[in-house]
Amino acid sequence: MWSPKEMTSKSQMPPLNGLTTIELFCGIGGFRLAADRLGLKTLFANDLNALSCDVYRDNFGHGEIHEGDIHDIIDTIPSHDLLTGGFPCQPFSAAGKKEGIRDPRGTLFQTIVDVITNAKPEYFILENVKRLLTMEQGRHFATILSALSELNYWIEWRLLNARDFGLAQNRERVLICGRRSPFPHQTNDCSSAIRLADPQEFSGVRSGHRHMVSRHDLWKQIESHGLKFPNWGMAYLGRFVSLDLENRPAAAPTVLLTDVLETSPPPEYDLTEKTLPRLSSNTPVNRFVQGVEVVSNQGGGARMGYTIFGINGLAPTLTASTSRHYERYKIGESYRRLTPIEYARLQGFPETHCRAASPYDQYSLLGNAVPPPLVEWVMQRWLTDEAAWTATNNLNELQRELFHA
Repeated sequence: MWSPKEMTSKSQMPPLNGLTTIELFCGIGGFRLAADRLGLKTLFANDLNALSCDVYRDNFGHGEIHEGDIHDIIDTIPSHDLLTGGFPCQPFSAAGKKEGIRDPRGTLFQTIVDVITNAKPEYFILENVKRLLTMEQGRHFATILSALSELNYWIEWRLLNARDFGLAQNRERVLICGRRSPFPHQTNDCSSAIRLADPQEFSGVRSGHRHMVSRHDLWKQIESHGLKFPNWGMAYLGRFVSLDLENRPAAAPTVLLTDVLETSPPPEYDLTEKTLPRLSSNTPVNRFVQGVEVVSNQGGGARMGYTIFGINGLAPTLTASTSRHYERYKIGESYRRLTPIEYARLQGFPETHCRAASPYDQYSLLGNAVPPPLVEWVMQRWLTDEAAWTATNNLNELQRELFHA
């Protein structure tokens, strides 16, 4: 798993010991690993998938994990400080109360809203796929922002990539964070609430747009959203502000796929004999796409099983799809698939985290997980109180210069 030295921001921030957390739709415990490293105490975890729960129990014990339908046990969720979850992204109904805002009732996302409404945790951190920002021409994400911001929580979201957190994988995920404590919107100084972006990242933004970020009264109504949402933004009480930030937070040194490969993988992962006859039908590509080295493919890359990847860049996004487990990687003059140990390394999990499952099942379990190093960075920033955050990062002068010039 990742080294503390790789998460440089951790040593600079105060500890979070004493806070409690729950993990909904927990899978194999990506949020749990991050919470444990930061000193948070997990009180409750839930997932419907039996195999995920087996892995969770194997690593964390039987005390917190509750297997089964969340609707059957929602009343047993204890009081907590932080709610986390990588929620399934179901389509919302078009029968919403507002024009352009859909109805989340009956979805698993609504379950999260219900838990937040009843338990009133101080914080929440949710994770989902990149396309959440563009689904249904922005209406899907607008529904989520509307439902969460109207609970009297201050919302900030950011599109983050695992590659920036010491993982050799191009994996973009949306993190949506909420905080119940009062924020400075009452004094129209919202810039001090920003946690998922550094002030320097706004230096290339036009001064008028930076000024708007600091003024809640200038934010747009959520139902007036565009066709897609930018990669960063904040929302509160039905209003939002958003920007596409060009810079990316670099919380750890860059790691490439070649750095995480096993030196002597078992022979069953070798696919050279099956791959060589197909190469004559492939078209050479030999370029990097979003940091991933693509050596060659067939049919313009439409058939992923015929794509040959190199190891001098990043791995493509790992998924739970069975077909993705057999992608070919050119390593020297041989071709093979990645091993479960390499999947674990690419996701930031201990190599033996999924030992309770078969090697075949480990691919799906890891491919569906949230990378612990990424969410650790988010937790550390989001849970640090405002006074400690400002003092640690010496933000006052820079914020005044950028947002109130």
